[in-house]
Amino acid sequence: MNTRILFVCMGNICRSPMAEGVFQQMVRQAGLDEVVQVGSAGTHAFHAGEAPDKRAQATASKRGYDISGLRARRIKDKDFEDYDMILAMDWDNLALLQQMAPKSAHHKLQLLMRFASDHESATIPDPYYGNQQGFEQVLDYIEDACNGLLEVAKRRATQVAAA
Repeated sequence: MNTRILFVCMGNICRSPMAEGVFQQMVRQAGLDEVVQVGSAGTHAFHAGEAPDKRAQATASKRGYDISGLRARRIKDKDFEDYDMILAMDWDNLALLQQMAPKSAHHKLQLLMRFASDHESATIPDPYYGNQQGFEQVLDYIEDACNGLLEVAKRRATQVAAA
């Protein structure tokens, strides 16, 4: 049984593809890529089919994450069925997901920053209209939260292996 995790922001060109790239690499390095599947989507289709924002790609690349091959997409109804955890970057996207999701999937919806331990922020701010420093801060938050999320994924993988 796999653990499937979907990261969600508004347009799927900044925060959620950065989170997908960071977490995918962490999963690979932990040897969990056979049991943890990762994806990302947006609550809106503004940028469907586009690569991540150049600033997001550059920031991620500086820290060793390649997100250039990812393409933006809007969340689909089937995602609420297919994914075990759907992690929003902020309150607005979480609220939209709660409106879109069937009641049976509401337990899957959470904020990504719930898994952070080094940063106090409840949400990951949208860096799109800001400067480069905003993208650096976003990546700091994402790395922190993804470290905590990896621990959850490891526990799930251990529980499944033991079952």
